[in-house]
Amino acid sequence: MDVGGKHYHSIWVGPGETPHVNIIDQTLLPHKFVVAELHTLEDAIRAIFDMQVRGAPLIGATGAFGLYLALKVAPSDEGLTSAYNQLLASRPTAVNLRWALDKIKAPLMALPEDKRVSMALQMASEICATDVEMCAAMGEHGLRIIAALHASKCQRGDENPVVNILTHCNAGWIATVDWGTALAPVYKAHAAGIPVHVWVDETRPRNQGAYLTTWELDQQGVPHTLIVDNAGGHLMQKGLVDVCIVGTDRTTGSGDVCNKIGTYLKALAAFDNGVPFYVAAPSPSIDWTISDGLADIPIEQRSRDEVSQLNGITSSGIQETVQIVPDHIQIRNDAFDTTPAKFITGLITERGVCGASKAELASLFPELASAGASLQ
Repeated sequence: MDVGGKHYHSIWVGPGETPHVNIIDQTLLPHKFVVAELHTLEDAIRAIFDMQVRGAPLIGATGAFGLYLALKVAPSDEGLTSAYNQLLASRPTAVNLRWALDKIKAPLMALPEDKRVSMALQMASEICATDVEMCAAMGEHGLRIIAALHASKCQRGDENPVVNILTHCNAGWIATVDWGTALAPVYKAHAAGIPVHVWVDETRPRNQGAYLTTWELDQQGVPHTLIVDNAGGHLMQKGLVDVCIVGTDRTTGSGDVCNKIGTYLKALAAFDNGVPFYVAAPSPSIDWTISDGLADIPIEQRSRDEVSQLNGITSSGIQETVQIVPDHIQIRNDAFDTTPAKFITGLITERGVCGASKAELASLFPELASAGASLQ
């Protein structure tokens, strides 16, 4: 997607015979656009843990490049295994990280040490290319949903047949390599000339909606409005939301969805108000080995600072972090919640849209469902 009229991926390889990896430092957006360089395994781990990169697909891609960076220094079996374990521990909830690391580790272990670095770089780059293709495909499938809503409004004779879409957190191109998951249909619809408007939840505690979703929608010229997290249900009651589309960090083989904290409440409000609630779920984010999202998905507990502090620009134009509660206040910071399948209208995947159920997921991905069942 574009930044200032120039096309970017969210992660890419720098120049040189043994190139480094470039990322967009998301902790500085929207106030500063900075490209950071990853040269070591430790750089990759820090980027994932500190959320310089975030979003399940991008975390997976960064983990893959992290293995490449590690092998440049230690291409042995021990070095590969150690790097794999360290990267896997950097963020526990998003299954894409494990998927990407597993996809690369076994083939690398089968190679001689002197072949591993170049192959790791090639495989990480292929993961990125595949992510772009999957996100573009999800955009096309989701576009049909938005187009149908627009057509229905036109048939009713609505004076202003804009499709109002509510999203939560950031599941746009900056959370993937390009296009995004939940926002890919929005970008496709906007490009097709369908009038859309996005309600953007600010998404506390890290404000990814306010910091990132509004920034990228603005870069692409998509109309949007920032709202506080708890306004979504109210807007649905007022008939101001036509559809909800969110992303996912891990989806069970039975259709339960784990996503940014607050997603469950949006799903409940949508269910009560008859608003369709879709989840953009690329197949690498589906964990076919589990079926109970509440019981089986680990929920990351993150730093209290993400709740007690806010970052922004002061009236004098200086970017600063301020503390909003005293040090002695107890804080709990669950990063994700789980939305049961029964509240989900459908899953938008790279192979099409299906119901949030084991049977319908398996109908789209029979080979993955079968492999997952064998691992249970």
